Amino acid sequence: MTTFFQPTIQSLAGELFDSYDFYKVNSITSCRFTQAEMLQWLQPFKDQHLFGKSVLGTSAEGREIALYSLGDGSAKVMLWSQMHGDEPTATMALMDIFSFFAKNPEHIATRSIREKLKLLIIPMLNPDGAERFTRRTAQMIDMNRDASALATPEAKILKSTHDMYQPEYGFNLHDQEPRYTVGTTQKITAVALLAPAADESRGDNPIRLRAKKVASTLAQVLSLFIPGDLAKWDDTFCPTAFGDNMQKWGASTVLIESGGWREDPEKFFIRKLNCIGLLATLYAIATGEINKADIAIYEQIPFNMKLGCDYIIRNAVLKANSQVAPIRVDVGINFDKRTNTVTGHLDEYATVVEIGDLSSFTALEKEVNANGAELDTNLIKMEYSISRDKVELLLKHM
Repeated sequence: MTTFFQPTIQSLAGELFDSYDFYKVNSITSCRFTQAEMLQWLQPFKDQHLFGKSVLGTSAEGREIALYSLGDGSAKVMLWSQMHGDEPTATMALMDIFSFFAKNPEHIATRSIREKLKLLIIPMLNPDGAERFTRRTAQMIDMNRDASALATPEAKILKSTHDMYQPEYGFNLHDQEPRYTVGTTQKITAVALLAPAADESRGDNPIRLRAKKVASTLAQVLSLFIPGDLAKWDDTFCPTAFGDNMQKWGASTVLIESGGWREDPEKFFIRKLNCIGLLATLYAIATGEINKADIAIYEQIPFNMKLGCDYIIRNAVLKANSQVAPIRVDVGINFDKRTNTVTGHLDEYATVVEIGDLSSFTALEKEVNANGAELDTNLIKMEYSISRDKVELLLKHM
């Protein structure tokens, strides 16, 4: 019998990080994609018989939702992504994980995970939402608030899959708005974690304590690459959310929220972090190293706060109308893409979201010091949207 050297979690994570370009799925070139594109990425792995595939059912609009299983171990780990159609980062990372296993069949991580674990992966739970790149299902339901009513076919599928396999571990994979910050540090949150509560008391039981060990391991791995850019979600119990209920149903569940990173609009760096964090943590579960994790690492992570804007104009003067005195302000502006109802194109719009003292805020893209210049009140109004071009023109005069 061949004996394999067992690397530490940290050394494995470093190796996975350094070799990432050799195993990632190169055909993923945008974070906006449909189920049809995802199935194309999966096809080579299917041809290699990398995983077993079983159809779980269909979405509200009839798109297939499938479970991909890998490994022969006794410990079952369930991972699901894109229950919100516009949260694709972890789906891309799951494709990279499949690719790692396919290209490195004899790697110690591959062998350990496949021998000790049974991975149960649903890589796009809301294909109708992904088709439109929207949060909700085709029935306009946020399926992450449908864990109790089970009104949608997608929610029924997730619940029945849990009931069928009774996994010991769960990974609830999401994207959060990229403007969250790590507490009051003015650092953008790259990744946020949560070991959700199983009831309103928010107490710890063996299931949640095990989830906190998983979260602590993830935090240790991610901190190697993004020290200070990791946050923790508030653990207020949500009785209709899947993560909270998975914990309640007995699967030690961790929420991973992919946040923001400067100059990474496609979220490819955070995709890389997801891939490496998940692989290293699965390896820790497979080898039993997870049991040595210190939950204090998770407990000490700063909370997520929403103190970020895309652009911030600082030290400007605003005279809101002719009846009031001018005042010195900062202005926070966010950008979002919307379909132009005239052209049908996806255009970018800017919205003023904050006016006042933004000294505790940070900018994801750009900060401009106005040095006392007066703002155009035709453009600076709360919740008022204009084109990005107009904002850039405004900033030229600052």
